[in-house]
Amino acid sequence: MKLYYIPGACSLASHIILHETGASVDIEKVDGATHKTETGADFYQVHRKGYVPALQLDDGEVLTEGAAILQYLADTSTRTELSPAQGSIERARLQSQLNFVSAELHKAFSPLFKKDSTEDEKTAARKKVALRLDDVEAVLSDGRAYFLGKDFSIADAYLFTVTNWTNPTGLGLGERQNLAAYMGRMAERPSVQAAMQAEGLIGKAA
Repeated sequence: MKLYYIPGACSLASHIILHETGASVDIEKVDGATHKTETGADFYQVHRKGYVPALQLDDGEVLTEGAAILQYLADTSTRTELSPAQGSIERARLQSQLNFVSAELHKAFSPLFKKDSTEDEKTAARKKVALRLDDVEAVLSDGRAYFLGKDFSIADAYLFTVTNWTNPTGLGLGERQNLAAYMGRMAERPSVQAAMQAEGLIGKAA
């Protein structure tokens, strides 16, 4: 398989899960401005919509959309805790949280990364992000270790990736102590460390 990624972008979630499952995968960086890959290929020829992540499977098919890739990686691995069984209420809760991160939290950040966003749009985005982070803080307030409960799941890879955008945007986590503790736990996870090192986001341990 091959994962097309932009360092620190939403594709980091898929990268983390690939490390969690121990899948054999190559990675290829994409320039978000030129839509060229690091080998000089036209990324639009890989994914016509031009955004990451894109996961090329062994048979050549290309999967897109982060939540779908995450679910595929979980369903085709032996790590059953990454995603509850299909048809269970726990699976529905997972899908609920994946959709929340995708449609609400991820989308809320978008104006903060667009060069043509107005200051009013950025101000509105900061308020929306704050509200959505408050929602996450409330979920974690019962002392759970992970987004769905006691077990790490694919939803955690996505939540960590998007919440980590509070750093480059300068938003920070504020007084959200549960979320801060969660992010600290996630940052120490070997799969997170490995994916971030591979993308050049952190240095390799001495």
